[in-house]
Amino acid sequence: MGIATLILFIPACFALNLAPGPNNLLSINNATQYGFRAACIGGLGRLIAFIIMLTLASLGLAMVLHTAEWIFNAIKMVGVAYLLYLAVQLWRAPVEGLTPLSAGLAKNHFKLAKHEFWVAAGNPKAILIFTAFLPQFVNPTQPAGQQFAILGTLFLLLEFIAIMAYAWMGVYMQRLLVKPTAKKIFNRGCAALLTSASLGLLLAQKSRT
Repeated sequence: MGIATLILFIPACFALNLAPGPNNLLSINNATQYGFRAACIGGLGRLIAFIIMLTLASLGLAMVLHTAEWIFNAIKMVGVAYLLYLAVQLWRAPVEGLTPLSAGLAKNHFKLAKHEFWVAAGNPKAILIFTAFLPQFVNPTQPAGQQFAILGTLFLLLEFIAIMAYAWMGVYMQRLLVKPTAKKIFNRGCAALLTSASLGLLLAQKSRT
């Protein structure tokens, strides 16, 4: 893999990492409630889901997702259902000001990571990144496994930078969400965006059929 390939790959990949989506929205919301560190730790759940997808893609199992339409659609429907579940939870969330960052923070880390994992795992867009985007930068005359490892590692590093960037945005917004009314508007705005994301997945499925 040459330097020229990496020069093309890194900015294109980082643009995908920074693109607004359900997981990045979760990073913002988590940071407003639990702080920068907790949002970044929660983002590790997303990276675990991506590592699994990278492994499947590198093993060639991603071909099954392209040839077996029902598997692809099943994954998509799980993603839609989970996004709608999170949207309902946000819409109904209490708004009595922000929860103190020191209160019960440790026990929330696994919960945040679990949410990030399932949102990432249920989003076929992420699967397509690893099965359609990354292979474009693989040289067929060289060992594919090693190239996937390099590209995948770079993707995960850039993804974590994106997690930190969105978490930082959430911390900044925290100052604006002290009043319950502002918190309510923010929660319901996030719920609406998550609902829109779920509808986008449904429309994408319709366009494939």
